[in-house]
Amino acid sequence: MDAVTTGTRMEYDSLFIDGAFVAATHGTEEAITPIDGSAIGSAPVGSPDEARKALDAAHASFEAGVWASEDSHVRSGKMRQLLDMVLARKDEIVRLMMLEMGYTRMEGEGQLQLGTDQLEKFADLAAADPVTTLPLVSTPWHDGTIRLGGAITTRDPIGLVVAITPYNAGFLLGLMKLGPALAAGNSVVIKPAPYTPLQTLLLMDMVAELDLPPGTVNMVTGGAEVGEALCSDPRVDMISFTGSDKVGGMIMAQAAPHITKCHLELGGKSALILRRDADIARALPGVLFSNFAQAGQGCACTTRILVDNAIRGDLVAALGEALKHWKVGDPFAEGTVTGPLIRNVAVERAASFVERAQAEGATLVAGGKRPEGLDERLSGGFYFEPTVFDGVSNDSFLGQNEVFGPIMSIIGFDSDEEAVAIANKSDFGLGGSIVSADAGKAMEMAMKVRTGSIGINGGSGKLHPDTPFGGYKRSGLGREWGEHGYNEYTQIKAITFPVGN
Repeated sequence: MDAVTTGTRMEYDSLFIDGAFVAATHGTEEAITPIDGSAIGSAPVGSPDEARKALDAAHASFEAGVWASEDSHVRSGKMRQLLDMVLARKDEIVRLMMLEMGYTRMEGEGQLQLGTDQLEKFADLAAADPVTTLPLVSTPWHDGTIRLGGAITTRDPIGLVVAITPYNAGFLLGLMKLGPALAAGNSVVIKPAPYTPLQTLLLMDMVAELDLPPGTVNMVTGGAEVGEALCSDPRVDMISFTGSDKVGGMIMAQAAPHITKCHLELGGKSALILRRDADIARALPGVLFSNFAQAGQGCACTTRILVDNAIRGDLVAALGEALKHWKVGDPFAEGTVTGPLIRNVAVERAASFVERAQAEGATLVAGGKRPEGLDERLSGGFYFEPTVFDGVSNDSFLGQNEVFGPIMSIIGFDSDEEAVAIANKSDFGLGGSIVSADAGKAMEMAMKVRTGSIGINGGSGKLHPDTPFGGYKRSGLGREWGEHGYNEYTQIKAITFPVGN
């Protein structure tokens, strides 16, 4: 029997509110795996009323000021305690990622490594001195004298934070939002995506062991109604959301009457640019994995492949050949490279993009349908072949819209200037990449692409814990990761004073 059917079910019936697990008034629902559609456990069904109770607890906790005024080294210590618990349960967490999201072990381990690196960084930041002393200044005074003045800045917690995580990175984004929020002294209500609640529930098991002041961390489950109850409440000081640009816009509208800060990491239609001097053989793995890892369910996937027309034919041929040997299926099975999409609605969405791309004149190179020949036990799963289209117009529906599935668009260009113009002709600006034998030219182009992060020749610098992550345009507001991400969860205060007489 495979790992899906022999695994132990995870049964949860409670939300986490005011420091305790509380049975959900609407009972539970089955949690399923996209690998074969079977139930892997149960999760509580939250409601708007329970969301408001969680907000009550978080608001009271922050107003009491116990966690916000706690010694910074104590807060740092709690972050390290959480880090130790996560590392101790690494195998369990990765296995749950594989089950609940359909990721391969490599993908799950990669996400967890990124999360633990960030958690360690937030622990360091929690212990750092929040006060910065500014240089003295001399100021002409109204009586004709010149006076010396001093100033300091300090960072205070922003207050009550609502954190909403996506289905494609439940545990990772739980750490990425709870980590800086708690390190800075805030109270939090976190809501996971309805498709993947188990990872956040597992995280709450660990948070409960931290013995934080009641109400510091709260968790509710649910869909749009619960989200609206959280985001429209006037007591909320900040909303941190990762998900689609459509939902991000809805959250901004809900928050607008109260001028609530919105910290948004949204969609993308990122471009990978291959200049004429690019080595296709060396670039090929990056091109493939940047599109088809996590079955294309990544906001920063470089789904637009911009390639110099002089080498475009060679790239298309190499992609077609590579995908003949690309294994799609059970992520627990040896050799699987791409697992399932999250639900059947995602498969249908991918199929609709294929149909429209063909109608608009793009050439199908590989894939384009549900895979054939899968093991019968996977018949209830949600699979789609890695798909490549050549001759895609950047102005087409496929060229401009995020699929969130394994579909790659090949777009030709004839000059560096044209490549940059195509890359920038998008409503999004989250990620990107440039491949070239001339690092100087690549750097020049990178400086011109309007995107939040961009790699050169496969550079992994964006995985550095101090590298900020976020987007331009419809890709969001604010930054995550490292000190930039931590600062989003704070308010900066200036204090000025006279020096001497």
